[in-house]
Amino acid sequence: MDINAALKAFVRTVERESITAAARDLGISQPAVTKHIRNLEARLNARLLERSPKNVRVTAQGAELYESCRHALASIDAALEGVRLNDGEVEGPLRVHAPVCIGEKHVHAIVMEFLDAHPQTNIELVLENRQVDLIHENFDIAIRFGRIEGQDVIARRIGWIQRILVAAPEFLDITPRIDAPQQLGDVALVATRNVLEKRNELQLVSDANEAMTVTVSPVLTTNSAQVLLKSLLSGRGVGTIQTNQVIDELRDGRLVRVLPHYTIKPIAASLTYPSTKFMRPVVRAFTDFAITRLRGITGISAEPNCGFDVPHAPEKPEAEIVMSS
Repeated sequence: MDINAALKAFVRTVERESITAAARDLGISQPAVTKHIRNLEARLNARLLERSPKNVRVTAQGAELYESCRHALASIDAALEGVRLNDGEVEGPLRVHAPVCIGEKHVHAIVMEFLDAHPQTNIELVLENRQVDLIHENFDIAIRFGRIEGQDVIARRIGWIQRILVAAPEFLDITPRIDAPQQLGDVALVATRNVLEKRNELQLVSDANEAMTVTVSPVLTTNSAQVLLKSLLSGRGVGTIQTNQVIDELRDGRLVRVLPHYTIKPIAASLTYPSTKFMRPVVRAFTDFAITRLRGITGISAEPNCGFDVPHAPEKPEAEIVMSS
């Protein structure tokens, strides 16, 4: 019996709570995983897993074995990859999870650049607007917004996601002038659900770092940054959006800032992974590669209230200004 393969099959089955999922993660057949676990149970003369048609549950003896061997297996894998890394090669699989907004706009390009630099790697990039369990769902790295809770994970701060209010000029042309935050309750608002507090409250911060809460009535809420952006460009209303999503649109004038002396309360962004002690070299290489690029994105700042300038549409040359008589 290959004890290393058997232990890997057992550990992955416990983490995934499924023999089928473990087989998929390990790149082997389901019968092979079952055989590994049965051989391990026979060698130890102990029942490690309770199987049913719907799920797999670890026994008390199985849980003890899992806690004893999972870090050792990770350490062995890291050591083997470390030897290969010393030869100048970063290689192996990598599973990365990120929110859809930053994933489509920025992380995808970073992944492509990393693959070009390290052709012996392969990456699965999963974009979803939810928090994942890094261990049980077999992710090496996840980008998370907000406070890190509920898991024993290591977090490396990327920065603060700045969020602003914008609208298409065409919408503002037919809307009463918006000079104060309280007026937002009287205009059509388009927003992502995670930017709104309970009871449709929007938290704003002024240039003077004064916080205030405004009650709004959104005409559209969505979990898609692309749907939000398209709605704003078509003149559906004032929108709450991450600055990094609209740099080009602000620069060319397709969107303009609303209440430019206020921003939406920023949110922290972090790279997270299960541990640093047993971090595989490919994970460490991608983390170092990605974090510098993510920190360089306009709209991601080192401090919550950074005060950087958001680009505006260029003013028309004086010769193009038409004066009415």
